[in-house]
Amino acid sequence: MSQFSFNMFDHPIPRAFQNRFSTQYRCYSVSMLAGPNDRSDVEKGGKIIMPPSALDQLSRLNITYPMLFKLTNKNSDRMTHCGVLEFVADEGICYLPHWMMQNLLLEEGGLVQVESVNLMVATYSKFQPQSPDFLDITNPKAVLENALRNFACLTTGDVIAINYNEKIYELRVMETKPDKAVSIIECDMNVDFDAPLGYKEPERRYKAPEEPTEEEGDPSTWTDMDMRFRAFTGSGNRLDGKKKGIEPSPVPIDPSDIKRGIPNYEYKVGRITFIRNSRPQPRKTIEDEDSEFIAFSGEGQSLRKKGGRKP
Repeated sequence: MSQFSFNMFDHPIPRAFQNRFSTQYRCYSVSMLAGPNDRSDVEKGGKIIMPPSALDQLSRLNITYPMLFKLTNKNSDRMTHCGVLEFVADEGICYLPHWMMQNLLLEEGGLVQVESVNLMVATYSKFQPQSPDFLDITNPKAVLENALRNFACLTTGDVIAINYNEKIYELRVMETKPDKAVSIIECDMNVDFDAPLGYKEPERRYKAPEEPTEEEGDPSTWTDMDMRFRAFTGSGNRLDGKKKGIEPSPVPIDPSDIKRGIPNYEYKVGRITFIRNSRPQPRKTIEDEDSEFIAFSGEGQSLRKKGGRKP
């Protein structure tokens, strides 16, 4: 009689699950971290503070660097990704940036599941500022690039917070490539922006050209418009002080004397033409061509007479 044996533990556990770190912690914001040092730098990035026991466990599992983690709030089915800054928290506690707790819908002391993950390197990301105030920054791409140095990864749908000039700006991660969660450590990533939330483009109002009125088209009304200088229209003064016969007698202006501008019918948009009053040169005739200037063609004159010296 043949014997058969079956052991459910004969198959080895995959290495991916052997090296997986998964622990549950109570999370608190960085402001609850006890200590004399100010840890406001944690609020400016996307990294968390974990207890020392996590480092011991991670070192035994031979986790690949950089250490990246997936944070999950099982009560709300919200998740995000982050890096680790230090291992100095109390046992069973981890400290998160405030914006990260808001994304996970976590309150102080809430439970969060922390799992180690491997993410692909980012090649592209798109952000949407949550306020039009972000447009006041002179070089937003440079500001964002400097702020992302404190982040380890990005997750599509998260609203991250960056600090610039003592002001906090929130940006929603609209898209990441090549995956919905990517690592941004030592990567060459293209950054793009969507229009800020609540931004409205200024309306451009085009003024219709005003049509000339009947008075403007009537040459008889041009005399009121002509305010140019007119010679000899003032009054004179006599040496004897009398004012008889010195009253000016202005001559009315004939509409034909008023010179109106001549439109340039060859005008093209974007082209500036400088018109100069130059007289056309007269055409050369055959006689003029014969009398052209020839150098050294004249006759010389001598001061000495041809008869020679007198005795």
